[in-house]
Amino acid sequence: MDLHQLYVFTKVVEHKSFSKAAEDIYLSQSTVSSHIQALEKTLETKLFDRIGREPVLTPQGERLYQWALKLLYIKDQALFDLKKGMTDLRGIIRIAASSVPGQFMIPKMVKQFREKYPSAIFHIDQSSSKLAVEKVLKGTADLGVIGEKFESDKLNYIPLLKEKLVLITSSQTNLPDEVNMNDILQYPFIMRNSDSGTNALLEKLLRKNGIKKEQMNIIAYTDSSQSLMQFVMEGIGISIISELAAKSYTNLNLLKLHNISGFDEERFFYLVYNTEKTHSMIAKLFIDTASNQNNA
Repeated sequence: MDLHQLYVFTKVVEHKSFSKAAEDIYLSQSTVSSHIQALEKTLETKLFDRIGREPVLTPQGERLYQWALKLLYIKDQALFDLKKGMTDLRGIIRIAASSVPGQFMIPKMVKQFREKYPSAIFHIDQSSSKLAVEKVLKGTADLGVIGEKFESDKLNYIPLLKEKLVLITSSQTNLPDEVNMNDILQYPFIMRNSDSGTNALLEKLLRKNGIKKEQMNIIAYTDSSQSLMQFVMEGIGISIISELAAKSYTNLNLLKLHNISGFDEERFFYLVYNTEKTHSMIAKLFIDTASNQNNA
């Protein structure tokens, strides 16, 4: 049984597409199909049912996928053991990240990791915390970096960084350094989308102050913290956002930062991974590095 054919097979499974798998591993679609056909011939069994737009795994295909992940992992371990220098370790690490970590944490994490493993290649998929976790659960991402926990027996969380929420306003807005929630109800407000970790913490703040969303003058919703801050810089409205994201702009005097009275709760940004997924050696090293840095 050819290990490269098994690798191609796992990519078709993960992408649910021959064409997307081919694009990912830089092969033609016909070459990918040939590898799968050769594997089916060797094993004398059908691995996919081609009955719709997406190839569907047969029961035998599902069993082979689990074995293929284990065999490929053992191969990576063997190569890693035989390497004289750890800097030769190669591979792709797929990270699903929510907005704030994707912009303000992951670039630093990648830089630090590549100083030790310069052959590592990163694919970053930025979305909401909820969508990032779904990708980790499905196995299409090796790990996630998010600002909210979602309960699942399959997930393990490593806390990376603690922070809090702050109010941001344009440089022309006249508000004191510390405000309470009732002070800001009169101002146009820019809100993060409902799937974000920031929004979940903001809703907790509103409940604590007995304020309903309907009482706020919300004029826009956005998926992007960068877009949100641009709205605020233009003086269109004010917003509550991650202190980590805000400081990059307030340090340049592009925004004003205000503390929120009576709201001292902090949150963590987490690295999350699926304990049932067999990770490549390079992805496992990235996870272990994050864990060790947190415990240092």
